[in-house]
Amino acid sequence: MMNQIEIGTFIAKCRKEKKLTQAQLAEKLNITDRAVSKWETGKSMPDASIMLELCEILGITVNELLSGEKIDMESYEKKADENLIALKRKDENNMTKNVVISILFSAALLTGILVCLICNIAISGNLTWSFIPASSIVFAWAITFPGIILGKRGIIVSFISFSVFIVPYLFLLGSLLKVKEVFSIGAAIAAAFIVFLWIIVAVFKRMERKLAALGTTFLTAIPFMILVNVILSNMIEEPVFDVWDMLSAFILLILAFVFFLCDYAKKKGWVK
Repeated sequence: MMNQIEIGTFIAKCRKEKKLTQAQLAEKLNITDRAVSKWETGKSMPDASIMLELCEILGITVNELLSGEKIDMESYEKKADENLIALKRKDENNMTKNVVISILFSAALLTGILVCLICNIAISGNLTWSFIPASSIVFAWAITFPGIILGKRGIIVSFISFSVFIVPYLFLLGSLLKVKEVFSIGAAIAAAFIVFLWIIVAVFKRMERKLAALGTTFLTAIPFMILVNVILSNMIEEPVFDVWDMLSAFILLILAFVFFLCDYAKKKGWVK
């Protein structure tokens, strides 16, 4: 059975032997130094997706990593079998936990839909307004369920679900409310937001330094905000830019500057 404390101590020992700080190791793995700290204190384990890269950097095998010690050739095969069994059990336990949470989450949302339908019939004698919250609950389930059942691997699936279902949802919502502007305005803004969302996903995928990626996100949000204002201005005759927009743009600019500055300081080794 894997001992996270021993594995964490072993990671710290190998890192120091390679003369790497937690921040330097984190940067090589494209993660935060807080994640490395959690490994070394035994609070969490490295994700399976980065284990090979971590082992390559530290000059150890995956088997040694999971054993929390250097392994001689005689006991290598036995340790490998033990570690594979432990990993399989851990994955099975995580999947079981995610399935249970997903079932409870789905049941809670289904209960919410039923409550809305029952209340609608009890008050109005037929189904009228209940379709509005019911459709919103189904939409929320469609974009959150993949992230719950698949964990980190489901985040991209949730983004895809949002991109696919947001426009049909707005069309349905506009039809139920009998307000066509809900779809026309909402769909235009949603399309711009989807583009912005995937730009940010690409930024975080391509940029190794997360602080720089956050700075880029806040900087990119400024033209996105202007684009949304232009869309609204053309549709409802609102001013493209007012004092609150200027304040928002200034705040985004300051946040971008702060994150770029923190990234530069971390790169220079001024902070960990």
